[in-house]
Amino acid sequence: MNLFIGLLSNAIEKDNNRVSYLIQKAEILAEVELFYLLPHQRRWKSWIPEVLYYYASVDKTRKKVKEMINESDWNYWYTDEVRELKKDLLNKLNIQPVDETSLQELLKEVQDLRENSKHQSLEVQMNSLRQLLGVQEKSMQQLLKEIQKMQSK
Repeated sequence: MNLFIGLLSNAIEKDNNRVSYLIQKAEILAEVELFYLLPHQRRWKSWIPEVLYYYASVDKTRKKVKEMINESDWNYWYTDEVRELKKDLLNKLNIQPVDETSLQELLKEVQDLRENSKHQSLEVQMNSLRQLLGVQEKSMQQLLKEIQKMQSK
């Protein structure tokens, strides 16, 4: 068994991807241990769980998760159970999940806000120009009245 694990680790280390190495190692060990169990023992799912839990440093875990997200290794597993575990891990590490659709929606909202702010600033400028035109029109009418008074005298 130890020889098998050693050969497995040597073969997988060529990938230089520690995460896939650990995942494959866990899967193979689970299958080997299930093989050694008797049929009535294999029915006890709690003896060999599908997911292994272990303690890890929060800082190192956060760094590794961000690295996996950046390298697109984060979406390697798509089972519902693992998906829920990943969401839980992201919540515990205070990492916002990166989703392309949410990023596109956010970009669209920002563009809409920019357009709205441009329209609002244009409306404000138009209103101020209308006020200035109104003031100038009044002053022009006053000047016209004064000129008419001067001509009538």
